[in-house]
This record gives sequence, C-alpha cells and structure tokens, in this order.
Amino acid sequence: MTDDSLAAWVRQHLQAPLLSRQPVGGGCIHRALQLQLADGRRFFAKTNGATALPLLQAEADGLKALAAAAGADLVVPQPLHCAVVEGEAVLLLPWLTLAHGGSSQAWSDFGAALACLHRRSAAGPSLRFGWPHDNFIGSNPQRNGWGDHWGRFFAERRLGVQLELAAAKGKQLPGSQQLLADLPGWLDDHGPDPCLVHGDLWSGNAALLQDSSLPALFDPAVYRGDREVDLAMARLFGGFPADFFLGYGREWPLPPGEARRRLVYDLYHLLNHANLFGGGYWRQAQALIDRLL
Repeated sequence: MTDDSLAAWVRQHLQAPLLSRQPVGGGCIHRALQLQLADGRRFFAKTNGATALPLLQAEADGLKALAAAAGADLVVPQPLHCAVVEGEAVLLLPWLTLAHGGSSQAWSDFGAALACLHRRSAAGPSLRFGWPHDNFIGSNPQRNGWGDHWGRFFAERRLGVQLELAAAKGKQLPGSQQLLADLPGWLDDHGPDPCLVHGDLWSGNAALLQDSSLPALFDPAVYRGDREVDLAMARLFGGFPADFFLGYGREWPLPPGEARRRLVYDLYHLLNHANLFGGGYWRQAQALIDRLL
C-alpha cells in the first residue's frame, strides 16, 4: 500500500488529511502504524497482506465483544474500519497512549475491572463454552463452536488442536494423549462459568493509560471459557504486577485448585508458541506435561 493510497483511504473514512505515518513496535505478525491527521487526531493502524484480513477481522470481532461487556472502568478500543486497501489488510483503531508502570492502586483496580467483566459476561441465560466461529491465537487457528462441558471443550479444541499442529510438524509429546483423556473430568470439578475471556492476556496485550490510569485491553483471542484462563496467561511471559491479582481476588475470588488448573492453561500457550516459534518452547511444554501427569 503506497503512501498516496493510504492517505486517500484515510481522507475518505476520517474526513481529514493524513499528516504523517510512523511505525510502531511491539507486534510480530502485523505491521503497526501511528497515523497523525492534520486536525490533530491520532489513530492506530495494523496492516498486513490481504490474506491476513481474517486475522484482523477476528481481532475486531473480539474487541467489539469485550467492549460490550466492559464497564466504564475498563477501556477497550472500538474498531473503526477493517478492510483491504490497495492489496493490504488494514484494521483502524483509536490511538491509546499507554503508561509505563502505574500505581499499586491502578493495577488493583485493573484486576477488579477484569473480574467485573468476567462476572458480567457470565450472567446471561443458556450460555455455553466456545464462540460462534473460529478465530486465531497468534497466527494459529483457534477452533471454537459450542460445547456444554468446559473440560471436553478445552481438551479437544484447545490442547487437542495444538497437539495436532505439533504432530504435523513431526513433534510427538509423550504423555500428551493420556493428559487429554484425563482432563475433561477434573477441569469440570470446580463448575466454571462460561465467561467471556480475552483469551491472550499476556502483559503485551494490556496496559494502563497515560492520561487517566484507566486499564485497557487489546489484541484479544476471545471466547467463552473458564475465567481462570485469563488469570493464568496474565502470569505467563512476564506477568502482571501482584496488585492486579489481589484486586481480582477481592472482587471475585478463585475457587480451590486454581494453581494446578493454571498449569494446564499455561500448556495451551506454550504449545502454541512452540508451534509458532519452535526452540525451547517444546522442552517447556514437555516438562509441563510430565509435571501434570
């Protein structure tokens, strides 16, 4: 996509000339830009090849779902446009100025706000586990559909899919099939609610805002599942401050057995990273399978 074609598209949809475009770091799949308009407004754009449009559409769908469930104390950027422009897929979002660090109280409030989102989203009638359509975890497929039993859903459509991807790469993880067989029973023991979850809640996909200290969520892989999947991911790959978890627990405490279930939920993301990036993630995944067994 040329500068001229992007400028024309921005002027058409945002009714102002494009003053500048600056690359933004942080992603490993898409290219990211800050768009500065002549009227002073700023926007965030993700771009990729046209074949990546389904990934951006799934992200936009997830953001809309989270925004609908979030309260006034949690910011979720609403997608503005998602389309193919001159052979490139583009997702346009409001610009968020993220803070570095943050107070203990702000992180505690963040945890409480996520707990409220989880509880609010689980209040509807006849809810099931899953999502109306497949989406993505990173660039790998995330299989959805609907299920009545959380343990079976997670075993078949989360771990099972990742193990199939591993097998296609010639990777066999001893004990993994036994683990899949054991999971459905004990993952259902605590009676999880089918909450709307972010689905990929590592520290790079959430932050406090610089101007208000309000928490923000972005770049989701949503579905309805056990809320503990978000809390597990929030401890993985860098992790959130301890105040975040304290705030969550004060608002909606976790049931007993969370620490062991967390290992299973971690395994999903370790397998996904192994399938995406290889390397030491395979050893970490195998070690976790051995530990769980």
